[in-house]
Amino acid sequence: MAFALFDLDNTLVDRQSAYEDAVTTLCRRRAFGREIEQWLLTELADRANLVDFTRLQRAFGLGVSADALWQEYVGLVASAVACRPGVIEGLKQLRAASWTVGIVTNGASDIQRAKLAGTGLATLVDGVAVSGDLEIRKPDRRLFELAASRCGVNLAGGGWMIGDNPAGDIGGGHYVGLRTIWLRGRPWPDGTPRALHVVDDVTDAIAILLTESSE
Repeated sequence: MAFALFDLDNTLVDRQSAYEDAVTTLCRRRAFGREIEQWLLTELADRANLVDFTRLQRAFGLGVSADALWQEYVGLVASAVACRPGVIEGLKQLRAASWTVGIVTNGASDIQRAKLAGTGLATLVDGVAVSGDLEIRKPDRRLFELAASRCGVNLAGGGWMIGDNPAGDIGGGHYVGLRTIWLRGRPWPDGTPRALHVVDDVTDAIAILLTESSE
């Protein structure tokens, strides 16, 4: 069985622009000043969860609950994030070619699933594992195993991992026995196993997988 796992943020979707748009909108709605906006842009650059907004609320003595701010941010991100038509079409082609497709992503469960629902990706994959489901993160083997299980497959059967993070996606995929495709961009840490393929866009990775299935 042909099987592929994809990372979500900055692989299938552009997290960078979505989180920046969400922060700007949140601060405008709440009449937060530039200092708070800059704090959020810095602190949420790599990841975001409720704890970040608890720290924000305490740091600036805000008269609104951290939970309310977090839920508002989740909704704004879900509205701002998008998956390009070419990526959507590529995933549909994989499914039509009998690929089993899953998503394995780090992040808080509520915000990642909001992104999947908002972009329509939730209906295009066989299974999803979010690090917040088990409070573990890639490259932890257990998250890859959970993703495979939710797709109805076993990692022992092999497959592919596609992502932009050298350690979490490429290193993690390598160590669980998956072939890997890296979306170049991030610095490459010493000691991280090399990807089998390196591409500039996830659609290029999908094209490689479709070539594999036709051979």
